[in-house]
Amino acid sequence: MATILVIDDEESIRSLLKEVLERAGHRVLEAPGGQEGLTLYQNNTVDLVLMDILMPGTDGLETTLQLTREYLDAKVIAMTGAQGEKNFLDVAKLFGARRVFEKPFDLAQLVQAVNEELAK
Repeated sequence: MATILVIDDEESIRSLLKEVLERAGHRVLEAPGGQEGLTLYQNNTVDLVLMDILMPGTDGLETTLQLTREYLDAKVIAMTGAQGEKNFLDVAKLFGARRVFEKPFDLAQLVQAVNEELAK
């Protein structure tokens, strides 16, 4: 069982991802923003982070950059609902995200990506 940290300002997205990932056998931690997510990451053993890019306060790009600089083994999958903003996804990859998804995404594909990243 892996521990996955879901960082997203939308409670409905966090709840959905928590339900799906727990059904897949994972433990899920949740944070509504980047700063809270960084604190959870620092205080827990986290195997993978699912990160929303556009959030108020410390956004997902800044949080991804901080995580991947401080923790070289941090595994981040970035997500955004900003339609047509592929640029955000490209920047997330430059900042260390291993994979990116545009919302709405296929849950089965996301779970597959999570499992593939955890297997590495």
